Amino acid sequence: MKYVTTVGNQEFEIEIVDEHHIRIGERLLTVDFESVSGQPVFSLILDGKSYESFVYQGDEDWEVLIRGRQYQVKIEDEREKRLKAAAGGGVAEGGEFHLKAPMPGLVVSVLVEEGQAVKKGQVMLILESMKMQNELKAPRDGVIGRVRVKAGESVEQKQSMLSLH
Repeated sequence: MKYVTTVGNQEFEIEIVDEHHIRIGERLLTVDFESVSGQPVFSLILDGKSYESFVYQGDEDWEVLIRGRQYQVKIEDEREKRLKAAAGGGVAEGGEFHLKAPMPGLVVSVLVEEGQAVKKGQVMLILESMKMQNELKAPRDGVIGRVRVKAGESVEQKQSMLSLH
């Protein structure tokens, strides 16, 4: 089965060949992807290189935190993508977005305040978890709504930390 995966503004065509091989474009890669003790923590070995990632389902997309960077990932199978294109469907850039904690951690700093305009990719908050500081960025341009956390506060996984309009 082939999937169209969108990370930021880039689209990748990914084919799952078998349990340990995927094809991205023309590249065939060896993968080992295992959940670590039932948590949203995954061990990923990609062509012999080891990565630890946090993966959880967001409101609309998947949230992936790897090597200190958070990505919003949209995954559609080929059929689903063709049907949406035929129907003329698109994702609205409006509405309210809630930044939720990708994992339990400590808020190191909140770099925005209520009413502040932000640009896509701007760091809004720094969260420390497992001795790593993670920059959580704005998924789109907008205005900060309510800020629900402050520096020094502990948060639980999926806890809403701030909203963006």
